[in-house]
Amino acid sequence: MSSDMSRRNFVRTSAGAAVGIAAGLQAAKGATSTAPSERVRLGVIGTANRGGQLIKATLPHKDAEIVALCDVDSTAMDKWKTELPGSPDTYSDFRKIIERDDIDGVVIATPDHWHAIMTIMACDAGKDVYVEKPLSMTIKEGRHMVDAARRNERIVQVGVHRRASQLLRDMRDRIQAGDIGKVTVSSAYRITNMAPNGIGHSKHSEPPAHLDWDMWLGPRAKRPYQDNIAPYKFRWWQQYSSQLGNWGVHYFDAIRWLLDEEAPTSVVSIGGNYAVDDDRTIPDTMQTIFELPKGGLLVFGQYEASGMPAIKGEVEIRGTKGVMHYSRRGYDITPEKGGQFQDPAPRMEAEKVASQDGDHTVDNIRNWLDCIKSREKPWADVEEGHRSTTFCHLGNIAHAVRAQIDWDPVNERITNNEQANELLHYDYRSPWTLG
Repeated sequence: MSSDMSRRNFVRTSAGAAVGIAAGLQAAKGATSTAPSERVRLGVIGTANRGGQLIKATLPHKDAEIVALCDVDSTAMDKWKTELPGSPDTYSDFRKIIERDDIDGVVIATPDHWHAIMTIMACDAGKDVYVEKPLSMTIKEGRHMVDAARRNERIVQVGVHRRASQLLRDMRDRIQAGDIGKVTVSSAYRITNMAPNGIGHSKHSEPPAHLDWDMWLGPRAKRPYQDNIAPYKFRWWQQYSSQLGNWGVHYFDAIRWLLDEEAPTSVVSIGGNYAVDDDRTIPDTMQTIFELPKGGLLVFGQYEASGMPAIKGEVEIRGTKGVMHYSRRGYDITPEKGGQFQDPAPRMEAEKVASQDGDHTVDNIRNWLDCIKSREKPWADVEEGHRSTTFCHLGNIAHAVRAQIDWDPVNERITNNEQANELLHYDYRSPWTLG
């Protein structure tokens, strides 16, 4: 290829490996070398924790080349610069990556409040995007991200990586075929005992020299630095994240997929800080219930002051014939028996199915790379990520207004509470906008 632009055009129009599960897994084992003109050149924005995990999950794919890194905290980024092949360029401002014409795709693994701005800017600059979960910080952001992907014809894959699971695909087929009967309740939990000290108490202080704190805050209001916010403990501050967004979105996405549901019709959420004494601005205990259009409840419990399991495995699907329990190791089915006034005989046979899945993150990135080449929709397309992340935001909104809220998924509005609609977005700090 005679230029970067012609090379990028080749990458985006050449036929990749098939987009199916089996082809994706085979491709992940790929050839040991790939011609430079066929490589997808990537920039990674956010290199600590999950960003580092995504870098590791990209390395097995020989048709991907990480050529640039960005982070407002230089510590993790400098480490990766020395460890990655080719010594990628490094930046403290993500816009430097987005404006480069020789980069095909960006991987975004920043705190949640940055996802929308970066994804929209990348799509508008002609880049394909892998963005970590939760997709957005608000429902309005999520819709703008979908719109940006569509108007620019970009491939946007969301890091709800259980979409790569053949095990879940098999469960979905069986549930949709009626094998376990009518599903009325699905449950998942975020469980850990953080009592008594949680993320601790911390005073305002000067940020460390290696951190650009103002850039970390981005569109959020200016505030003093605290060392129990960044780098990771932002997950317990509602301005930057939540545990419904951090953990809940994985389960909302999986259950939505299993049950073929798009959005809830009604949501109620209750909880508070009952046992953990720290600076968090989210509950240590919370129960959220979603009513689903096809008839049934989705229950999510956030228990951060009690560590005992609430269910077997990660997800429980309760049907009238049997109950499925899912974990990464596999799933099992426990037969239902007739209850009051019913035949007490078991309604199906017990089963146990072992997982043959590989690394879901590696496979999810493989699928994204394949779709960059084929221009097919990826497994965890941005619209799917938006719908699943909407569950997180509605749960947090219902908790904030202390009321049951009814949801219109077409107009993306709450129909019975105007105070709740005010929480569909927030005012960005200048100069940041949704584009």
